[in-house]
Amino acid sequence: MKPFLRQQLERYSQRLAELDFLLSREDIMGDMAQYRTLSREHAEVTQIAGRHARYLQREADLEGARGMQDDPDMAEMAREEIAEAEADLLRIEDELQRLLLPRDPDDARNAFLEIRAGTGGDESALFAGDLLRMYTRHAERAGWRIEVVSESPADLGGYKEIVVRVVGEDAYGWLRFESGGHRVQRVPATETQGRIHTSACTVAVLPEPDEAKAVQINPADLRIDTYRASGAGGQHINKTDSAVRITHLPTGIVAECQDDRSQHRNKAKALQVLSARIQDKERSEQAAKDAAMRKGLIGSGDRSDRIRTYNFPQGRLTDHRINLTLYKLLFVMEGDLTEVLGALRAAREAEQLAELEASIA
Repeated sequence: MKPFLRQQLERYSQRLAELDFLLSREDIMGDMAQYRTLSREHAEVTQIAGRHARYLQREADLEGARGMQDDPDMAEMAREEIAEAEADLLRIEDELQRLLLPRDPDDARNAFLEIRAGTGGDESALFAGDLLRMYTRHAERAGWRIEVVSESPADLGGYKEIVVRVVGEDAYGWLRFESGGHRVQRVPATETQGRIHTSACTVAVLPEPDEAKAVQINPADLRIDTYRASGAGGQHINKTDSAVRITHLPTGIVAECQDDRSQHRNKAKALQVLSARIQDKERSEQAAKDAAMRKGLIGSGDRSDRIRTYNFPQGRLTDHRINLTLYKLLFVMEGDLTEVLGALRAAREAEQLAELEASIA
């Protein structure tokens, strides 16, 4: 095992003893908020300690098997045990490395997914619709639920802009890598000469704010407008001013919702989106001030960067951040994003691991 991992695991062993002591104190048990916080940390540390104990056990098994190699009657059994123990040690070490990585508390949260048509006119709007379908299909595979918050349909199909809420376990943790510029190369349906066009959409993924930690918004800083919803929704939705648009005057950030018949519920959803956008802006500004913006594009959330190209004539998807190319574009457009998102997450974990190792060295 790498030395820095052993150092980290020793610290976790010490922390587990501290948590056992703290959770046994009566004053802690009387403070339910602190007790819950410590209990969650105890569960995480216990998981790591359990895997570490398994690692140490397999290390002892390996040494025991090596000691049996000189016995002719036990040599073959020893070789099998050595191979199994070595494979287990590599697997457990990899698990421990992942468990020790700093986890963004937002990863477990629901997400707001925003798709906006960019360069390319009608073709860009159609591509925005294709991206929404791709994410919707992937959400179905992952067991997540998609809720439309607001939409601006384009004349020939697709969307000028659409915002959806993705509800499900680790939705933001997986979709966070989708923020950025998505470029498509294909022959549009309206193209009579068979020429390949290039157009683009912008995707932004924001974590749904924790209500207990959400940014505090002064009601005096808000301008709230109501209007009649457009698009699907039946007759009733178009008869009342149920759609809501909220503008945060100090920043100029706008959020709107027209999905529900209830103006009150639309206002609540719009406030959630507004809070997420303000929080994202503050997070980006703080990162810039601290000069801590990640050099890589993974997780940067920079919406101006071209992160991915969808080349239909070649059936090719290329993610430019990690130089990943897959010739399974049609499957990806049907929601098979597992390989792409898994590779992006693995690349981010490798970066985090390198940073962690450098900080301890």
